[in-house]
Amino acid sequence: MTPNMILLLMFGGLTLFMLTGLPIAFVLGGLSLLLTVTLWNPESVIIIVLQVFDTMRSEALLAIPLYILMAGILQRSGVIEDLYRTMELWFGRLRGGLAIGTVLICVVMAAMTGVVGAAVTAMGVLALPEMLKRKYDPALATGTICASGTLGILIPPSVLTIVYAITAQVSIGKMLIAGLVPGIILAVLYILYILTLAYTRPHLVPKGSGDAVSLRTKLASLKQLILPIMLIVAILGSIFFGIATPTEAAAVGVAGAVIASFLRGQLNFANLQESGLQALKATAMILWITVGAKAYVAIFTGLGGADTLMNFIRDLNVHPYMILACMMLILIFLGTVLDEIGIILLTVPVFLPIVRALGFDEIWFGVLYAITIQTGYISPPFGYTLFYMKGALPPSINMTTVYRGVFPFMLLQVVALILIAAFPGMVTWLPRLMSGA
Repeated sequence: MTPNMILLLMFGGLTLFMLTGLPIAFVLGGLSLLLTVTLWNPESVIIIVLQVFDTMRSEALLAIPLYILMAGILQRSGVIEDLYRTMELWFGRLRGGLAIGTVLICVVMAAMTGVVGAAVTAMGVLALPEMLKRKYDPALATGTICASGTLGILIPPSVLTIVYAITAQVSIGKMLIAGLVPGIILAVLYILYILTLAYTRPHLVPKGSGDAVSLRTKLASLKQLILPIMLIVAILGSIFFGIATPTEAAAVGVAGAVIASFLRGQLNFANLQESGLQALKATAMILWITVGAKAYVAIFTGLGGADTLMNFIRDLNVHPYMILACMMLILIFLGTVLDEIGIILLTVPVFLPIVRALGFDEIWFGVLYAITIQTGYISPPFGYTLFYMKGALPPSINMTTVYRGVFPFMLLQVVALILIAAFPGMVTWLPRLMSGA
């Protein structure tokens, strides 16, 4: 069988099995086993076994369950509710203040947890009812929460970023820090959009309401920020200054989350058990996908699929940025039908040799990667964040409203993607500072 036929068969088979709704881990693993036995050599099944052991021995993957455990403990500690109350005091009386405050809280939550579902779910429960009660446009309210909740994909400590760094074999610490500036840029774009609506279409963004709050009360509320800021500084600071590896920083984060939970009187066996089970389930899913994807990529490379794809790209007489744009479009599409971990593990080993051949920086490409997946996460009709949002919607709001609300934020993410692509220095300057360059 020719390499072109093998390439077509592998991608065609993968697409066909994914459309059946089977779990991606079993699709990848099962297809790898089937293709190994039929197209290669039954004895080559040992490659799949070796990929399993390689995954089990990876120390870098230890950071993933730790960050998920940290997110679970923080989610049950009451810290998020305190942040929301503080935000209401400071921004509640401003036009568009609740929406702006929601963006800022999502930035803080992203820097504390790195888990998208936690931010979208929490803000859907806390912020959405308040915005609707104060007559915010439902599309704007839901779009703000969906888009801001996905900032955890970019802002460290991001689980997605760790998986990318491990798969691409680049520095996890540099990859984490590289997402900080782009994440802040996106948050600023969201806030500017909300402010623009507040002054150009004021019927969509009502004036603030509620009782006046004294400056003393506002300042007193800032004490609720002490624990989150300390936790963020402990994690990101230890990584940036080389005091701890990302895995060690994750352990520091878990310890900080436990302390925060204890100080708030929420440290009990039930909360720890629920957080532990959440981390166990999520980690098991990620590891199964990792094993399946590694096996698939190993077979794909062994059968000559990677070489065929590279030769095809080299023969194209187009600008490198056109090839980059095609890869980004593929990632946005995949983001609507696959979870982000599966996308990374499946496509990074295929795309990265192309990126290197084109002379692009792997860390810069990783940030572009994250933004495109983030865009796919809010893309109708199957973006994952939309389903997180659906669970918090009142009966009066349908998914069409949510789709309408996320569209402007998708355009803002495309703007950010173009900015980062045009000015790579916005991504690479912080990682260079880490290395002392």
